[in-house]
Amino acid sequence: GRKVVVCDKGTGFVKCGYAGSNFPEHIFPALVGRPIMRSTTKVGNIEIKDLMVGNEASELRSMLEVNYPMENGIVRNWDDMKHLWDYTFGPKKLNIDTRNCKILLTEPPMNPTKNREKIVEVMFETYQFSGVYVAIQAVLTLYAQDADGAAVMDAALLLIAGNESCPQPQASKHLAAIEIMKLKRILILQNKIDL
Repeated sequence: GRKVVVCDKGTGFVKCGYAGSNFPEHIFPALVGRPIMRSTTKVGNIEIKDLMVGNEASELRSMLEVNYPMENGIVRNWDDMKHLWDYTFGPKKLNIDTRNCKILLTEPPMNPTKNREKIVEVMFETYQFSGVYVAIQAVLTLYAQDADGAAVMDAALLLIAGNESCPQPQASKHLAAIEIMKLKRILILQNKIDL
């Protein structure tokens, strides 16, 4: 029968595989890189190409201008996101004929409708999947744990600055896992927290 592909396209990593599997087939960095300077064509056994994606880009990141196509779970660079999906569905990773598959994609809570619509459009029109479904990551985690009676809570930080009796405009900050990991690394390096 037709395969159902599951793709969790995070800000920092892509996790992809097939429905019914307990673990992803592939986990790789969600980054796209282009050479800063073309001084050599090979480093070790890795060929430096005009466009490098995922693991290849991560291994040579010091020689590349790297870009994460997503920010806080939202696609910010559609061209690079398509390169990431090409890498995911192509011979380097899943190696599938997308026309014979359906896909389940994850999204963050409160994903803008335009972002979701564009993702679905690309899946149908560019990759020609026979079916597309988009669901919130945390909800899918509950299903995977067979916790259908549970609830998901999404939290946000709302900052309200006050100056004596004069409130300032509100600001909110969305933090993706990659940003939390960066903060953790900084705190570890400054010896503010232990592992």
